[in-house]
Parts: sequence; C-alpha cells; structure tokens
Amino acid sequence: MNWQLVNIYGAMALIGILITAYVWGKINSKDGRHDSRLTIIYFCGLFGALVGAKLAFLIAEGWFYRNDWLALISGRSVTGGLLGGYIAVEIAKRYLKYTRTTGDVFAIIAPIGLALGRIGCLFAGCCKGIICEQNWWTLIDGEGLARWPAVPIEFLFNLAFLAWALPATRFNWQTGNRFHIYLMAYGLFRFSHEFLRADSKIIGPLSGYHFLALLLLTFGTIRYLQRRKTQSHDLVQDNSLKTAMNI
Repeated sequence: MNWQLVNIYGAMALIGILITAYVWGKINSKDGRHDSRLTIIYFCGLFGALVGAKLAFLIAEGWFYRNDWLALISGRSVTGGLLGGYIAVEIAKRYLKYTRTTGDVFAIIAPIGLALGRIGCLFAGCCKGIICEQNWWTLIDGEGLARWPAVPIEFLFNLAFLAWALPATRFNWQTGNRFHIYLMAYGLFRFSHEFLRADSKIIGPLSGYHFLALLLLTFGTIRYLQRRKTQSHDLVQDNSLKTAMNI
C-alpha cells in the first residue's frame, strides 16, 4: 500500500462523510425534525465509528502489523465502526436528552457510507480475499495472484441492504428497528464471509473479525428484541387508552 492509494481511500472516505451528512440532514428535515441536536448526534456517531473502527482493527489483527506503521495508521474495521458509532450515538442522545429514534436513518446512511468506503478499499488494495483459482469473478492483486472478490462482495451486500431499507422506510417496515436489522445482517454476513477473506487467523480458521462479527450479531439481536418489547408495551398502553376513552 502506498501513499497515493491511501489518499484515494481517504478521498472516498471524505466523500462518504459528505454524502451521508447530506442525506442525514435531508431525511430528518423531510420528517419535520428541525433540531440542531441531530447534527451533534451525527458527528458523535461518526467520531464513535472512527474510534471503534481503529480499536477493533488493533484488537483483531494489530499485532500482525506491528512492523508496518502505515497499516497500523490506516487499518480500520467496519464491525468495530458500527459498534462504536452505535454506542456514541446512544451516549450523545442521552446527554442531549433526545428521545426520538434515529436508527432508521442510520440504516440508510450506513450502507451508503460503507459502500463508498469499499470503493476506496478496492483502489487501496486492502481487505483482500483468499487466493483461489483464477476465474472471471476473481480479482488480481498487486503480485499477480487471483483472489476472492471480498471487497466487491461487501460493496454488493451494502447495496442489497440499501435496496431493502429504502422501501422499508417508504412502507414503514420494521420502524425503529431497521438499524438493528442491519447490525444483525452485517454480523451474520461478515462471520460467513470472513472465511473467504485473507485476514490473519488467531484460532484455526477463525480471525479476530469472526468474534467481532458474532458480537455485532448478538448486540443487534438483543437491541432488536428490546425494541420490539418496548413497542409491544407501548401498543398495549395505546390500545388501553383508546378503549378507556371509548367507555
């Protein structure tokens, strides 16, 4: 990896931030939520994602790159970014006393940002797939080796989720839970796909990202069930109130 490729990766990351910030503001304005706290929440989520992405990389495979300072500086993990961003948003909302759900908008902008980030990965040559027999769908790395197209597959995953999230927003599917579904979907996808990525292994065929993916899947599932329970409770209370008013 050289500085020119790192700059391309950085440029795609910046474009992703600008586009997601615009979409975040556009959707929230359309919903009538003209609240300055939402801008703070977005940037807190962004900061948390950056911190979480770096920490997850260092925990998962930083040891293997201890002599490659460029990789240590540029290396990040999507799984850690999603967890860090989620936690930072929840802390910001509690501090700002913002009680409305924000995850449904994040379920749209997160796939957009990560898809753009994967384009940067493709140019930078990072996040490689395992070496395999050359075929029409393989990628050729800088050493002339045929590899599983790990980055394009993750790019397509995010586009596929976005293709669900947009109509889900329009038709009010899984309201308040769409980002939790994204966490579960990406956690499951990443755990399975990790076997085809050339990441450093720590236990047999398992890399550190396998465990981070399981953590993401577990966390998303717990939060999904908690939100469903809360929504069911609110629905019961609302129906009880309507019944009482009709008496």
